[in-house]
Amino acid sequence: MQTYLSFLAAALYLGCIFIPAQKRLLVSVTTAAGWLVHGLALWQTMFSPDAVRVGFAMMLSAALWVSVMVYWLESRNFSLDGLRVLLLPNASLMAILPVFFPGSVITLAGKTAMFPWHIAIALLAYSTLTIAAFHALVMTLQDAHLHMRRRNKPAKWLNARLTTAVERLPALLTMEKILFRLVSIGFLLLSLTVLSGVIFSEQVLGVAFKWDHKTILSLLSWVLFGILLAGRQWRGWRGKTVLSFTLTGFLTLLLAYVGSRFVLEVLLHRSLA
Repeated sequence: MQTYLSFLAAALYLGCIFIPAQKRLLVSVTTAAGWLVHGLALWQTMFSPDAVRVGFAMMLSAALWVSVMVYWLESRNFSLDGLRVLLLPNASLMAILPVFFPGSVITLAGKTAMFPWHIAIALLAYSTLTIAAFHALVMTLQDAHLHMRRRNKPAKWLNARLTTAVERLPALLTMEKILFRLVSIGFLLLSLTVLSGVIFSEQVLGVAFKWDHKTILSLLSWVLFGILLAGRQWRGWRGKTVLSFTLTGFLTLLLAYVGSRFVLEVLLHRSLA
């Protein structure tokens, strides 16, 4: 059932790409349908009464699921047709990724009541900051394209379809406002992840931090996003500085969790709780 739902969600996402931008209602309904089916597939794959399934594919799929939700909500206020063409093909791919890389099962027996909440908050944090990183990459393309247009030099590395998508995006200032909204939410969720992780570690291991690579990289990412928000508030950071901090913070977080699970599950064929 989960496999069927995953492929149905992917088909709906792909079909939405080819709907003309003028048919906004049909685009909205098709996107919402794909998002609902994708969410149901994730729920049935991840959760059971006595266990939770996690893995790098599950995390990436959940991240794109949240991304589609944010796109759908923001498209009601801004014209984001260009973002649709860039986002939905990736969402389609990530919807079916857990079918091929299902991840590992963590039993909830013996775990504290904080553990499921820690997993849920961490998932939302990673997902939101993944959206922010994707958004920053789109802004980087948009900024490069605008600079080339001012010099009357076409960007040869952009094909015609991608160029059209970039040109349909909102103004960079609007895109930057959306980016900081995402980073702020992601930073709050990451802070709650760290806090709930400390409580869980205290209850189970008797120490506040287990100083492994995942903990160190997660804290480093938290510090980078904190510096970014402080720089924006007190120094008015904009442009390439903002994009660099966003992408660096995300890559650090990616290495902390998704990267380690990819190595264990795909390259070493092991599981990690």
